[in-house]
Amino acid sequence: MSEINKRLITSFVLISILFFSLLNELVLLLVLIIIFNQLFYEFYFILKKIFLKSQKNLLYLSIFLILIYLLVFIFCIANTFLFDTNNFIFLIMTITICVASDTGGYVFGKIFKGIKLTKISPKKTYSGLIGAYILSILSSILFFNNYFTLNFIILISIFVSTVSQSGDLLISYLKRKAKIKNTGIFLPGHGGLLDRLDGIIFAIPFSLFLKLYL
Repeated sequence: MSEINKRLITSFVLISILFFSLLNELVLLLVLIIIFNQLFYEFYFILKKIFLKSQKNLLYLSIFLILIYLLVFIFCIANTFLFDTNNFIFLIMTITICVASDTGGYVFGKIFKGIKLTKISPKKTYSGLIGAYILSILSSILFFNNYFTLNFIILISIFVSTVSQSGDLLISYLKRKAKIKNTGIFLPGHGGLLDRLDGIIFAIPFSLFLKLYL
């Protein structure tokens, strides 16, 4: 199976689980708890490999900051699904943009190749960067033009795609520092949960925060 098919299937499965969890609040909370625990474990696994024994203070500080951020991430999802239903469609659009950004970056990068974007992640190219923006905008317009204005969709798509790609690069940087290929084995054949949600965990809190001022 090709890498692009693996990415699409994994993304579809993860999003399907999230959608099905909407049928029951207890199931949703259970899914979010599992996601939180796994993400925290994988972050801890990476940070423990990065920091030396003489850097325990930095390790504990980093773990504490990650813990706080992941709690914010989980709260944003739980609050939107359970209480702040006005932002439900917006949250779904954010997730869609992240998936489209990841897919567009991979497809365009494979097809057009070209100049490498950064040494942090050698597979990423400028053509992939452009492809990520293009597919993000097009998918948002296709699925959400009845809910938001065109200017709003384009602005959010660019912002979310940028944050998502930056999150991807950040996790790639941490993996290089830790000298590991994947963040875990939570998803057989695909790596850890963080490998698949690296962009989403950063995009959701930032996009919901941005919407407050738009």
